[in-house]
Amino acid sequence: MPLESIALTFVPNLGVRGAAYLLDCFGSARAVYAATADELRGRGALREDIVRRILSHAGFAEAERELAYCAKYGIKAVAADSNDYPPLLREAEDFPAVLYVRGDVEALHRRSVAFVGTRKISSYGQRMCDKIVGELGQVASDAVVVSGLAFGVDGASHRAALANGMTTVAVLANTLPAVNPAAHRALAEDILSSHGAIVSELNSQTKQNGRVFISRNRIIAALAAGTVVVESPESGGSLSTAAFADGYNRAVMAVPGRVGDSNSLGCNLLIRNRKAQLVLSGYDVAAELMWDVPEELVVESMSAETVVLSPAEERLLAMFDSDPVGIDKLLECGGFSAGELSLHLMNLEFAGLLRQLPGKMYEKCR
Repeated sequence: MPLESIALTFVPNLGVRGAAYLLDCFGSARAVYAATADELRGRGALREDIVRRILSHAGFAEAERELAYCAKYGIKAVAADSNDYPPLLREAEDFPAVLYVRGDVEALHRRSVAFVGTRKISSYGQRMCDKIVGELGQVASDAVVVSGLAFGVDGASHRAALANGMTTVAVLANTLPAVNPAAHRALAEDILSSHGAIVSELNSQTKQNGRVFISRNRIIAALAAGTVVVESPESGGSLSTAAFADGYNRAVMAVPGRVGDSNSLGCNLLIRNRKAQLVLSGYDVAAELMWDVPEELVVESMSAETVVLSPAEERLLAMFDSDPVGIDKLLECGGFSAGELSLHLMNLEFAGLLRQLPGKMYEKCR
């Protein structure tokens, strides 16, 4: 029952792992509160102060207030011992006793993959989000994209899913029904109107202290069969999501970037250190997750692939004909800085339009 499950989250000094342990031991929050002192000490291995609090029904008053709050704002409190609870999340050893949900709870039960990355997304990162999520939608249209609704890769992944008719789930580090960042409120409403969901483990009585983002990342990782790091610097927060996914024995994937590009250093290190599988397409993601994908859909998605270039990249590509062009000439005639040229060349290489030759030369592929 939601009441007992919510109450469990308000028991002082019990914590997320303590609540999860008791739910595993007793099977339900109701059974925890129905247990005797000896059962709580023995099976539950609880300290005496926590035993006394549970026996006195600690947390029930707060839980009643929380249920009234949920009813007022159209939030569903999904208890970990209910059939509505996401099955993959329940497999994690530190699952939240209650998940607060706006939107379609059914979205939390479908096969899903998380997309995470830097808030300072580059044009390359944007392109990879659009490409990989779009291709995934072609070969696995029922798949759900999970992310954190933050700026950068999170927002780009949610938008790419919506643009391709896919369902997407946003995991927030704040109390519902608020949306942070506020600039993504319209995006959140688009997610809800497209049969997606917005979720949080935080109740309305939580004191926001800015230290909940890492714990939020564990839920992103646990909700999905795998996590794709699209673009991340060496110490990006998305790497914690990848670490959680690895700890839950979920697939970890990363999109490679150009050597020396700080925005892709985290991804490149994950791949180099064999902590992540390199992926270049939506089909790579589906294959890594061992999803059954009809062969005709794979062929169709690969043949229908299109490349969208920025104006600067179109201008750079127009400088090539049948002969290779040196980087010095591209710098001289293109009007790009060295950094801009390096980024555009990398994007065109990954798009399969240019290839690099010895001697800092490039040629057109098609």
